Amino acid sequence: MIETICLSLALVCGLSLRQIGLPPMIGYLVAGFALTALGPRIGLPEETRPVLEHLSHLGVMLLLFAVGLKLKLGQIVQPQVLGGGLTHAALTTALLSPVITFSLGLDWSTAILLAIALSFSSTVFAAKTLETKRDLGTFYGRTAIGILIVQDLIALAVLLVWGGEVPSPWAVLLLTLPLLRPVLHWLLDLAGHDELLVLAGLVVALVLGGAAFEGLGLSSELGALAMGVLLSTHRKAGELSDALWSMRELFLVAFFLQIGLSGLPGWHDLIVAAGLVVLLPLKAGLFFLLFVRFGLSARTAFLSALSLATYSEFALIVAARLLPEWLVPLALAVSLSFLIAAPLDRLAQRLFERFEARLCRFEPARLHRDDQPAALGGATVLVLGMGRTGTAAYDQLAETCPTIAGLDADSYRAAAHRAEGRNVLMADVEDAGFWRALDLGPLTAVLLAMDGIEAKVYAARALRAKGFAGPIVGHALFQDELPRLREAGATHTYLTMAQAGVALADQTTRALAEA
Repeated sequence: MIETICLSLALVCGLSLRQIGLPPMIGYLVAGFALTALGPRIGLPEETRPVLEHLSHLGVMLLLFAVGLKLKLGQIVQPQVLGGGLTHAALTTALLSPVITFSLGLDWSTAILLAIALSFSSTVFAAKTLETKRDLGTFYGRTAIGILIVQDLIALAVLLVWGGEVPSPWAVLLLTLPLLRPVLHWLLDLAGHDELLVLAGLVVALVLGGAAFEGLGLSSELGALAMGVLLSTHRKAGELSDALWSMRELFLVAFFLQIGLSGLPGWHDLIVAAGLVVLLPLKAGLFFLLFVRFGLSARTAFLSALSLATYSEFALIVAARLLPEWLVPLALAVSLSFLIAAPLDRLAQRLFERFEARLCRFEPARLHRDDQPAALGGATVLVLGMGRTGTAAYDQLAETCPTIAGLDADSYRAAAHRAEGRNVLMADVEDAGFWRALDLGPLTAVLLAMDGIEAKVYAARALRAKGFAGPIVGHALFQDELPRLREAGATHTYLTMAQAGVALADQTTRALAEA
């Protein structure tokens, strides 16, 4: 009965919201509030909420495990991450606490706790949107995820201080976690590529990460993230993340549903939530100013700040344990922040382009090393996007074209390629500043091998606007993406799966000829 009602309503609301240009997750939130309103009339079982809370908890742990699989510890200790995260939390708490105290008539202890909870941004929303856009590895994506991890650690400290939760003395054993890495890597090697790989991932994330950390008095979500980080250097990390993708997405539907099940808001709750939503631009603006102060470019600071312009599910966890009377208005504020942030995040690049002149006034004279524009160094062929497709194309062309270069937005991936002898630079092709500063030199051909269609279209248009007249070659997963590439300036376009079939046919023809 639970699955019949919840899945059907989530599907209907998700599809309906997608038709008007909003992400399905907003539809799941709407479905959650609908379940609260219609539950007694449609005979919704009493155990619905506990079941959804359990499933959503699993979804959040798997999401953070997947983030950990793509995370490097060096991301967290960056000055803009530690400094920006801690400074933003401190300033937000200092500014909001007196406002909450005098406007809502709360005591100082409650006001401070509520202000800290409101300083958090949604890990689920940011990680999900960044992963959807395939921007987890970009500099701005890594900065946003690093900030979220800092906030999660602050949330853990808040629960320890206010909630009286003291970790077990055995928690000191977690300092030996790095010693567990070879064992976990051996487990993935042993698991192969089928359902055993999925089971191994679930055991590592939910048992060794979630249950073990919880047993030591720590956050199970933090444990899942830590396990993901330990496996991030394994060659199967990406494959494991892909294998768990569908399961994670299904569990996260339960996460959004259970937010709506927090309760139906009254007028007081609506007014409080509306007031909190009004503060979101200030929250994002403070992030932007802090990021540029730490040397980030205007674009990186803007995109990172926009990814963090939400309220957090951890605010709900804090409220559920320490401020239960504030759970409903906070749940509504979190829902509304998702509703506002989702379309803005989808239009982030266009918004930056529109306000670029104003935003660049805040840009520092000396940029962070990962925000420095790249130089092609006299390359005649350029491969944009050095994932599996781009790497295969690069290696094939390098046999006949020694003056070839690659670009990738993931600095860790670019460094790995350089370590293997490839001429790969770190740059974000959707950054207008990169194209303005770029000297094309003797460039004669460009390959578009990035994952997302938006990045390919943007790069093709930027190349043509820069005056590049040579061939631009691009591939796409779907037929309807090919016209967009051609309109943007691509001269040769291919369907990825179709070309894979052609290559297989060529191999078969050669095999028959040799038989």
